[in-house]
Amino acid sequence: MSEPIERYTPEERVNHWFTAIAFVLLTLSGLALFHPSLFWLSHLLGGGTWTRILHPFIGVAMFVSFVGLAWSFWEHNRITRLDRQWLARWRDVVGNREENLPEVGRYNAGQKLLFWVMVGTMLVLLVTGIAIWHPYFAPAAPVALLRSAVLIHSVCSFLLILGIIIHIYAAIWVKGSMRAMTRGQVSRAWAKKHHRAWYRDVGGGAR
Repeated sequence: MSEPIERYTPEERVNHWFTAIAFVLLTLSGLALFHPSLFWLSHLLGGGTWTRILHPFIGVAMFVSFVGLAWSFWEHNRITRLDRQWLARWRDVVGNREENLPEVGRYNAGQKLLFWVMVGTMLVLLVTGIAIWHPYFAPAAPVALLRSAVLIHSVCSFLLILGIIIHIYAAIWVKGSMRAMTRGQVSRAWAKKHHRAWYRDVGGGAR
């Protein structure tokens, strides 16, 4: 049996799961603060008061953690000509006809787009979150600015949640992907099938 290929180091996996746990806590606490019908979710962090206190601090922790991920992976997420070709053949992507697609490096074009959506929304969430952070920054901001910040914060939160749902679905849909972030390794067959160019770069074989 051939040796598996390392896809993520232990440090990258710890960083990923820390970011993921922080994201879940932020999503649930944010929903609790977003609408009264969901306020019962605030019990997760000890009630309404603690939810209001902890939500922004967890947000800052997630942003710092995500910066570490982005720093590690940004070079692999640059959009190339092959990525545009990959996106143009979206029917083959949906139909799982990978033999009709251009060779994929460490990440495919869909993963790269999600990466940049996350980078953009994270930055906006940080800025707008600071603007509406009570009691530190919000009292000094004009009411119009606060209202705009709340609206933009909510929209970006929705986009990020949607993106993460797609990310989780794709990880489950492509069999063997979850192993990459739980054990750090993938089989050579998985790498050759889904990321042939990356497989070749890490020593999988000649063209």
